[in-house]
Amino acid sequence: MKLKNYALGRWVEGVGDGQILRDASTGDAIATATSDGLDFGEMLDYGRRVGNQNLRKLTFQERGRMLKALALYLLDRKNKYYEASYKTGATKGDSWVDIEGGIGNLFANASLRRKFPDLPYFTEGEPVGLSKGGTFMGHHILVPKEGVAVHINAFNFPIWGMLEKCAVNWLAGMPAIVKPATLTSFLTQTMVEDIVASGILPDGALQLICGNARTLIDHVNYQDVVTFTGSASTGIMLKSNKNIIENAVPFNMEADSLNCIILGHDAAPGTSEFDVFIKEVRREMTTKCGQKCTAIRRIIVPEDYMEDVQIQIGKALNGTVIGDPRAEGVRMGALAGKDQLQEVKIKINELMQHSELVYGDMDNFEIAHGNKEKGAFISPILLRNDRPFDQIGSHEIEAFGPVATIMPYKNMDEAIALSKMGKGSLCSSIVTYDDHLATEYVISAATNHGRILVLNRESAVESTGHGSPMPLLVHGGPGRAGGGEEMGGIRGVRHYMQRCAIQGTPTTLTAITQQYQYGGKFKQEHIHPFKKYFEDLEIGETLITHKRTVTDADIVNFANVSWDHFYAHTDATSLEGTPFSQRVAHGYFVLSAAAGLFVDAAKGPVMLNYGLDECRFTKPVYAGSTIGVRLTVKEKIAQEKKEDEDYQKGIVKWLVDVYDETGDTVAIATILTMVKLRGVVA
Repeated sequence: MKLKNYALGRWVEGVGDGQILRDASTGDAIATATSDGLDFGEMLDYGRRVGNQNLRKLTFQERGRMLKALALYLLDRKNKYYEASYKTGATKGDSWVDIEGGIGNLFANASLRRKFPDLPYFTEGEPVGLSKGGTFMGHHILVPKEGVAVHINAFNFPIWGMLEKCAVNWLAGMPAIVKPATLTSFLTQTMVEDIVASGILPDGALQLICGNARTLIDHVNYQDVVTFTGSASTGIMLKSNKNIIENAVPFNMEADSLNCIILGHDAAPGTSEFDVFIKEVRREMTTKCGQKCTAIRRIIVPEDYMEDVQIQIGKALNGTVIGDPRAEGVRMGALAGKDQLQEVKIKINELMQHSELVYGDMDNFEIAHGNKEKGAFISPILLRNDRPFDQIGSHEIEAFGPVATIMPYKNMDEAIALSKMGKGSLCSSIVTYDDHLATEYVISAATNHGRILVLNRESAVESTGHGSPMPLLVHGGPGRAGGGEEMGGIRGVRHYMQRCAIQGTPTTLTAITQQYQYGGKFKQEHIHPFKKYFEDLEIGETLITHKRTVTDADIVNFANVSWDHFYAHTDATSLEGTPFSQRVAHGYFVLSAAAGLFVDAAKGPVMLNYGLDECRFTKPVYAGSTIGVRLTVKEKIAQEKKEDEDYQKGIVKWLVDVYDETGDTVAIATILTMVKLRGVVA
């Protein structure tokens, strides 16, 4: 069988014989793959013309719902992906990380839509005043880039590698061309077939290359984004491409790194933390047969615990059943292929020039199931380096398999120094129950690691583990790890968008951002805004209320009702040395009084108060002060209808500007209400 590529909206078979892809456990041929005959320039042009235009006109809410629908669709079909995944040498547990972890990225980014407006673009940060009179201001907006996200992925996570990137660029409004590693591209293609068949994504949102990428990078332009996951040497070669440099094409690199785990000195043998440490090391060495860019490569422990750690890790690894992952009881499968096996053996031999082999054997080991001669099996390999500051190969050579090296430290300064000798990693862990020790390590080592996990008896219960990047946290690292960032929630979305500073009047910027900007012109109407349905409210629409004079009785009564007897509200004799000249009204009384002024009491489209985003009390309010409110529609976010609801609704953000008789603002807040859509009855 020859794998097909998905290009220009159709499945295309490459020309020629292509590369033979084999089952990692049996050596049996699965398929051939080639991209010969594809026109990469046409694919990029199609993505920009069709996919980009289709995605960029959707709002964040529509894109988010699209991701959710796709996640549910793929989850229903997950069993077929497991069957294909076993052929890569992955166990069921390994495959769960790849398959359901990848689909989980779709779910996580779908939920992230709630952080964005119901628009194709969004406003970033706070407005900037640029004039004394308030008629000139600045802001930042982010709009989807007009190009294509080109994803060049590694062989170890054929599904997660695709979905963790695509979920973000689709939410941002950009299409993708996915180039998985040819070795395991058959699994990626299996899922892409279903994605295409679902019809959930718009035309042009996804294209797939199964085979050599050849000249793909030569055709990208400044509106495109390139992301790469794999070896540092390949990443550097791609990043230095003349076209990438001359056109300043954004290039995000996530490279394999020499990640480390630290055993805190408090985590002595016999403690819960010591047990957590041994379990974590075993898991990270054997999961995916050690083929993870985040796997633990360096095990850094107090010098007086070296023997205990070596013995206990050896015992833990000894219980690892190696074999065909389709067989019952197998806990570690195979490397992805024979070439990869040979590469790992070469690197182990290089490491053994600097370290002593203390567990495992590259050739003499038993497998429970599978074909040892034709499959890509290997034993877990544990090395020991007693002079890690002198024998530096452990910090420079990576065997991309179930291989790690134990090394000692005398004090925390040495542990930190050793962690940095990897010259940048995706992640590090420290196992300790001492928060002071954890703080010392994190603050000192954070410059060299993209993520740091602190493990102890409490966090280990629900921890996702050393090697598990999370969709809403950044994944990447400095130096050897590539210097890039992926995922990270809103941070990741920004990577596929163009930031643009905009300047003008508050009224103009209100129109552009679809968020009311303070100082913009009001839109006053005779109908109270609480009588209007969600879609009838306009950004900038303002209610100017009647006024109310605050009395001594108000202050006393609010103190009694709230039990807030703070001296500034109740004791006029204690005000010397404070900003107050007399007893001041409670800030929350001012906000409550404001609500009394702007709320319409009759039942209407407004269903409930949803919350308070921000609130500032900017000027004291004393007895005798007269306050009024300017209530302005600041922003609107539509919400999809839930199955158990008989109404549809949206969230309206209101700017509550409370002012006194001098015209000065005394309190300003953003409140949220839930408002029905027109024509829907509860």
